Amino acid sequence: MALSALTATPQAVNLLDAGSLLSAFGALGIAVVLFAETGLLVGFFLPGDSLLFTAGLLSVPGMHGAAHLSLPQVLVASAVGALLGSQTGYWIGRRGGRALLARSRSRKLQEGAARAEELLDRYGHAKAIVLARFVPVVRTVLNPLAGALNVPARLFTLWQVIGGVGWTVGLVLAGYALGSSVPNVDRYLLPIVALVVVVSLIPLALEVLRSRRASARGSR
Repeated sequence: MALSALTATPQAVNLLDAGSLLSAFGALGIAVVLFAETGLLVGFFLPGDSLLFTAGLLSVPGMHGAAHLSLPQVLVASAVGALLGSQTGYWIGRRGGRALLARSRSRKLQEGAARAEELLDRYGHAKAIVLARFVPVVRTVLNPLAGALNVPARLFTLWQVIGGVGWTVGLVLAGYALGSSVPNVDRYLLPIVALVVVVSLIPLALEVLRSRRASARGSR
């Protein structure tokens, strides 16, 4: 971990900026952010996809980013944060997840809950738990929702581990592969991260559009 990452002041950290988080906290920051995003409803706004991809990019030897990271540390921190977060979210749901969602005034969170429940109904528990990992906001609310709906704990744990490892390792290695194959790719870090964010939002946008079309047809 770079010395600058250890000496960065908390005031300088932008929670919505993957580069800022990594510069300030390194691999530990990845674990904390993913835990909050996947385990706590208040973390739905955090940049999970872009954080993982950027962490992989900054793990390439010789990368000139503000924080050079160790690939093994990034992979372990990512998986641990995502898996512990999801399991925590599930147990929160068991103890009153629906009540927490009902009290939330966030429209984005409510829409994510609707999409998560739709995934569970349409694809079944196993497939929905895996797919939700790749959809922002949905991966935050599906875990407590699964607990509230009494999805069996063993089934949830098995598939959240499979989905969590696939999501974290896949995005980190994608960033690492790009950084390894394209010289000086760190010069284009901001547009690359922006592209990752846009791509990660496509599944959610498609689900919202499909749901609105279905509602429009049903109201005729």
